[in-house]
Amino acid sequence: MSYETILYEKDATDKFATITINRPDKLNAMNKTVVREIDAALAASVADGDVNALIITGAGRAFSSGYDLQGGDFDVDFDFWVEDMTENAEALLNIWNAPIPVIAAVNGYALAGALELVMSCDLAIAADNAKFGEPEVRHNSGPPALMMPWLLATRDVRWLMYTGDTIDAEEALRMHLINKIVPAAELKQKAENLARKLSRVPTPALKYTKMSINNQQMIAGMRESFNYNITSIAGLHVTKAGNEWMKKLGKMTLKEYLEYRDSPYRGLDV
Repeated sequence: MSYETILYEKDATDKFATITINRPDKLNAMNKTVVREIDAALAASVADGDVNALIITGAGRAFSSGYDLQGGDFDVDFDFWVEDMTENAEALLNIWNAPIPVIAAVNGYALAGALELVMSCDLAIAADNAKFGEPEVRHNSGPPALMMPWLLATRDVRWLMYTGDTIDAEEALRMHLINKIVPAAELKQKAENLARKLSRVPTPALKYTKMSINNQQMIAGMRESFNYNITSIAGLHVTKAGNEWMKKLGKMTLKEYLEYRDSPYRGLDV
């Protein structure tokens, strides 16, 4: 199968594959094509008996800057947002629920929806130059999939989700957003070493261990949490403030919009 926005490559010697988001000129911003192609490549990996582990990474200098803010329709209603966010959340849940282990290899920025993608993976290795954050709160938005409370301590969740701050790899490691930090030049090799290791573990052991871990979170209410978040953030988008921010996005260049959004917070680091 050919792809427009991702690269898909199976390793020549071990049973793992790599999905690379391939929009480096846009910092691998995730439009609907990216979301759907990652989902399709994931399904192909799961169906392939020669793929026992999967890596997801980004081309160039970023893992991904998050969902693409350019080129959309900014005059939409609540039902549109529910449909849009449900598709995005289900694609992330497919990664979380895949019967093979999925590794995020994080180079550069992993922001907003891209951070949700990282958190949907089973394990995460980050380059020492990686940056993480949920900045969308600053333009009256929120994540389509509320994965963070299932991974992090509540204090850390509130910090990231309330402030929109971007943190470095060391802070991400402290918060347990990631498992390991490696030099940027070694990220590919280290991620592949982990994928090789996992691909050699008996596949039933990993499949059923993952099912047991995931079941614990499902019993605790993860699906209900996701559903509540979708309707809550969809409602947020159609508030008066939400409509005003969407109108600004339609009138400004992305550079102007991000400057307008982030400039009030400069100099306020704690």
